[in-house]
Amino acid sequence: MDVSFVGGPSRQRGVGIVAPFDFALDRELWRWVPGDVSLHLTRTPFVPVEVSLDLARLVSEHRTLSDAVQALSAVGPEVVAYACTSGSFVGGTFGERAMVAAMAQAGAMPAVTTSGALLLALEELGVRRVAVVTPYTRSVTDSLETYLGEGGITVSGRSYLGLTREIWRVGYRPVVEMAREATAETTLGPPEALFISCTNLPTFDVIPQLEAEFRMPVLSANQVTVWAALRRIGKGAVGPYQSLLDPVARRAVAAMRAAPPPMPPLPRPGETRPGAPEAAAAMAGPPIPSAAEEAAIGEPQVDSFFPEEPGGGPAPG
Repeated sequence: MDVSFVGGPSRQRGVGIVAPFDFALDRELWRWVPGDVSLHLTRTPFVPVEVSLDLARLVSEHRTLSDAVQALSAVGPEVVAYACTSGSFVGGTFGERAMVAAMAQAGAMPAVTTSGALLLALEELGVRRVAVVTPYTRSVTDSLETYLGEGGITVSGRSYLGLTREIWRVGYRPVVEMAREATAETTLGPPEALFISCTNLPTFDVIPQLEAEFRMPVLSANQVTVWAALRRIGKGAVGPYQSLLDPVARRAVAAMRAAPPPMPPLPRPGETRPGAPEAAAAMAGPPIPSAAEEAAIGEPQVDSFFPEEPGGGPAPG
């Protein structure tokens, strides 16, 4: 069959990605990318070092980055991004800016880093106080907090796993648990956003859940990296119900923060809860009759909070 009339595939915009040698979430990066953009990934050389400040320094050396960017230049990306959070914050804000300059010079194209993208995203959202979640050790987490402080951002709460290898194997449940712990700290004031650090930590599907639960924007390392890179070429990242990317989600989160906290669930009949006795009585409804009272009435009372199934009994909870 002659398919020459199709004319070939549509033109793709190119985004170069320099990732650490142990990066394992290529597919997650792609989920934020629109259909007319291609990612071109390369990795830094392997070094036998666990996740630590030492590794962050090794995978962010200017010579290493320059070589990676020059390799990517062969496919002509319009922008290049260094997708590593610790590698781009380990030298502070001055070190991050120097990395961007070295990458841009090596490839003659705009460059961004994950940690630089984080500060841009916080500025975009008007956030000055964040809760931080990391899979790192304490020393690496401390370095992230120092970097954010240099950028004018206060860390109001944090939680970390202390991992030194295979971070990509962490599931969503530990991320949610850490988020709850980090946002519960309010010594320096309630956070205005939550940041989930490390490009090797999966986050795409959990962001909408966390934004709904905590009523605040939730940012992640891979999310801000792709968002910042695409913005440099006039494109937008995609992602359902994520405040950074979706104006509808941003307005919804803002509305939730402005709304009063949700009312606690109504007590079941006969149940009392701490509080004013008259309030408990008003909310509790009529008391459940005793067995003797039911016998006198001649018909068992049905809990109105549990509607009957077609078979006649209360629906299972």
